[in-house]
Amino acid sequence: MTDRQSGGDPWFTAHGDDDAPMLLCLHGIGSSAGAFEPQYPLAASTRRRIVAWDAPGYGRSPDPSAPFTLDDWADAAAELIRRHGGGSADVLGVSWGGVTATRLVLRHPGLVRGLILADSSVGSGTSAHRAEAMRARADGVDELGLEAFARDRSPLLVTAQAPSSLIEEVAQLMVNAVRQPSYTWACASMAEADHRPDLASISAPTLVVVGDDDQVTPPQQSEILVAGIPGARLVMIPGAGHLANQEQPDRFNEVVSGFLNGLG
Repeated sequence: MTDRQSGGDPWFTAHGDDDAPMLLCLHGIGSSAGAFEPQYPLAASTRRRIVAWDAPGYGRSPDPSAPFTLDDWADAAAELIRRHGGGSADVLGVSWGGVTATRLVLRHPGLVRGLILADSSVGSGTSAHRAEAMRARADGVDELGLEAFARDRSPLLVTAQAPSSLIEEVAQLMVNAVRQPSYTWACASMAEADHRPDLASISAPTLVVVGDDDQVTPPQQSEILVAGIPGARLVMIPGAGHLANQEQPDRFNEVVSGFLNGLG
């Protein structure tokens, strides 16, 4: 395992052979690199170097010096690929991380070999109601306090059958990673995003994965991605909510391994 951060760079953790192709993992809006610990076995099954970041303004990464937009997070991921991935990477994004990954491949198509969008969407800018609800989420952190917000939100991210240990883990990741003002900026970045007009320009091989009981970004949101991205394939993970990679990691990893190994 390698943990790295220098200067103003985002902090990241890496698992696997340093010479192997990078699989860059981008976490959700209330999480961090720790959400991808269940994906570490992919290093062996796919012969990839699993790299997971704390997005700028989250967890162990420094705060941006000015307000960040979705373009800024996508560009920061692109720079990480250039500096530490040999100029190209497969990219796995969960939820907000998937929206960031979509913006990354739209802005820097030459850097992305394969794209995996998990429990994600085209963004929350598809209607005024959804955009406002996304912006209002940031207010919840300020009104409730982070620990109460995490305690209230974490059960919504998994199925009713999820063990309490997983719910506690999800809440603790949130408490350790989220801070203001970056969370407000991240919510605004989602509220402003609507990738529907741009999906047809994505040429990277794309896998879309979603928990069949995802109540945050239901499977219909994934179907929109698949319908818009040429050649994209949809796989539903049984018994999983919004965090399929954490709730059903064995099945999730099996699906992702098949996709990545098919790319070579």
